[in-house]
Amino acid sequence: MPESVFILLVPIIIALVIAGVVYSAKKARERREALLAVALEYGFQFDPSRDRDHDDQYAHFEIFRQGHSRAAYNTLHGQIEIAGRAYQAKMGDFTYQVTSSNGKSTSTTTYRFSYVILHMPFLGVPDLLIRKEGILDKIASVIGFDDIDFESSEFSRKFLVKSPDKRFAYDIVHPRMMEFLMQGPAPMVDIERDRVCFMDGKRVWSVAEFRRNMQWAVAFFELWPEHVTADLTSRQGAQL
Repeated sequence: MPESVFILLVPIIIALVIAGVVYSAKKARERREALLAVALEYGFQFDPSRDRDHDDQYAHFEIFRQGHSRAAYNTLHGQIEIAGRAYQAKMGDFTYQVTSSNGKSTSTTTYRFSYVILHMPFLGVPDLLIRKEGILDKIASVIGFDDIDFESSEFSRKFLVKSPDKRFAYDIVHPRMMEFLMQGPAPMVDIERDRVCFMDGKRVWSVAEFRRNMQWAVAFFELWPEHVTADLTSRQGAQL
C-alpha cells in the first residue's frame, strides 16, 4: 500500500473506531435506562455496576462458572408474588470470557447472556432440569444416558428433563405443563438448592424479552399442582 494512501486511511479508521465506541456507549446507556424503567415497573432495585460475587453466590448453576472475568451487571432485584407466595427475584445480564491458545497465538472471546433467578419460598425442593433437547442429547440417549420420558412422545422428543426425584419431575411436568412448555419459546429451567434459573445462556435479551421471560416464569410456577406446593410447604414447616 502506497504511503500516501495509508496516511489518508489512518484518520478514517480512527474516526470509524471512535464512532463505533460512541455508538456502543449510546446503546448501553439506552439499555440501562430501559431496564431501570422495568425495575420501577416491578418495584425492583436496579444496579448497572459489575457484581463479581454473583458467580460465587450462584455457583451451583454451571452456566455461571464458565470461563474467567465473570460478572453480573444491569441487575434488577426485588420480590414478586406468585399464587400468594413471595419469591425473591433477580434478573439481569452476565458476562464471562474464554481464552484459548493454539501454541502460537492466544485469543479471548467474550460471552454475554441474560437470566432470571427466583428464590423459591420452599426448602428441600428436588433438583430439576428442563430444556430443549439438542443433537448431543440425542446421541447421549443412544449410548445409554437417558433423560426422563413422558407419555407424550412429542414432548419427550423435544425436551430433556432430568431430576434425581422422578416422582417430583412427573408431578411438575404434567400434561398442562407440557402443553405450556411446547407453546412457544421456552427458556431453560434449572432448579437447584431451592432456586430456579431461567435462561438460554447464549444471548442478551431485549427489554421486552425480560418482561416476557418474567411473565413466563410466573406462569410456570402457577402451573405447579397444589399438592406439590402443599407438600413442600409442610416440609419447610417441619424443618423450621
